Amino acid sequence: MPGERLQKALAHLGLGSRRDVETWIKAGRLTVNGETAALGTRVREADQIRLDGRPVRRRPPAFQQVLLCHRSPGERLERPVASPEQAASERQSLFERLPHVAGRRFIAVSPMPRQDGGLELVTSDGELAEKLQRAVRGLVAEFSVRVRGELGEAQLQGVLDGVLDRGAHLEVLACSPTGGEGANRWYSLTARGASGKDVRQLFERSGALVSRVLRTGLGTVSLERTLSRGQFRKLEPEELARLIGGDRSETVRGPDKVAGRRDGATERRGTVTARRGTVTARRSSRR
Repeated sequence: MPGERLQKALAHLGLGSRRDVETWIKAGRLTVNGETAALGTRVREADQIRLDGRPVRRRPPAFQQVLLCHRSPGERLERPVASPEQAASERQSLFERLPHVAGRRFIAVSPMPRQDGGLELVTSDGELAEKLQRAVRGLVAEFSVRVRGELGEAQLQGVLDGVLDRGAHLEVLACSPTGGEGANRWYSLTARGASGKDVRQLFERSGALVSRVLRTGLGTVSLERTLSRGQFRKLEPEELARLIGGDRSETVRGPDKVAGRRDGATERRGTVTARRGTVTARRSSRR
């Protein structure tokens, strides 16, 4: 049958993800040539598509662009629908700070929970977002996790085991302390296909009180110290190609990478490094 599925066509235009479009179809919000669309409807270039009665402009994306953003903890991706008074009291969302393209909406790829933050990938190309979403499931990601108090060897081994709720399992490659201040301690975690929600759950299952999770690396891209909170940059074509290609090499921590701890908070009584199923403790205290 000629043409392409309506979901794919609209996602490629950046109007939303395929799931979004499926929801619109089920709600009867889309029409093709004056007829209510159904799941499985296919469209061609000459077909007239309307969303909520408004014509959809059929033009291909001028370019594929992905933005790497340094999202602040607590920052919304987009402002919720609210009254003018409520909207005025809400602080600017991440999407509102990005360069807007008329007729398009932004989509975050595997976004962090709102209470956390760090590296976010954002695009206005729905088809590209789906490709990236599939790719990140196999990529190595790095996180900085802030907990209250120092974790013991048994707790670190629990993190490294990667057991999540309902029998799910996370491939954890490394976990090590990176400093802290006062009662707080920061840990660096490297895992494959991990989300922010997975990481928080993993530490909490080991008895840790987690107050912050920051994503600092994803595949071959990472947050540099030059990219402050609230800032963003465009991914270079070769960076995007490596991400979509699913480069499965481990994320390498460089000297300019953003660390979760505060500068100067490097002293600690001892270090514990966990990697690939082993936990080694080195204590500086007297025996």
